[in-house]
Amino acid sequence: MKRHVRHIIFIILAAMLLGLSGCGYNQMQANEEAVKAAWGDVEASYQRRSDLVPNLVEVVKAYAKHERETLTAVTEARAKVGSIQMSKDMLNNPQAFEQFQQAQGALSSALSRLMVVVERYPDLKANQNFQDLQNQLEGTENRINVARVRYNKAVETFNTSIRIFPNSLTNSLLLHLKLKEPFKAEAGAEKAPKVQF
Repeated sequence: MKRHVRHIIFIILAAMLLGLSGCGYNQMQANEEAVKAAWGDVEASYQRRSDLVPNLVEVVKAYAKHERETLTAVTEARAKVGSIQMSKDMLNNPQAFEQFQQAQGALSSALSRLMVVVERYPDLKANQNFQDLQNQLEGTENRINVARVRYNKAVETFNTSIRIFPNSLTNSLLLHLKLKEPFKAEAGAEKAPKVQF
């Protein structure tokens, strides 16, 4: 009789282990770590831009003193971006995430105006230092875009993994993970910019 009880207990434990392997616990954890890693890439790209912008501004200041308004806007936008503390906690706070995204949008807008200044003043473009910094800035903006796309993909994978069955059951009983916020387009981004010559 004791032998049958042991066999039954063994079978129950084996069935529980098999059931747990299909619950998605480990996959959800791995997906959340992928979101955090992708967010780290976004932060690194923004930090690169934040470090590069002061150098660009200093070079442009030397050649375009009469465009102080644009340069001041870039400096102020960069300062605002620097005042927002980036952290992984921001991923679970939609308001903080929105504030962060707005500050980054303001900096992008100011940098766009700066590029218009460059088009107006050819002597800026002739300066090799400026051209090098401009290329670096363009590369940085591309890196930011790539990092955002990768982050959104990681968020999509994570959010899907915590919403599908049986993972949703495991999440509601054990993990209590929340959906992550993806990057969204800025207001007005759906309109094509007007280019006039």
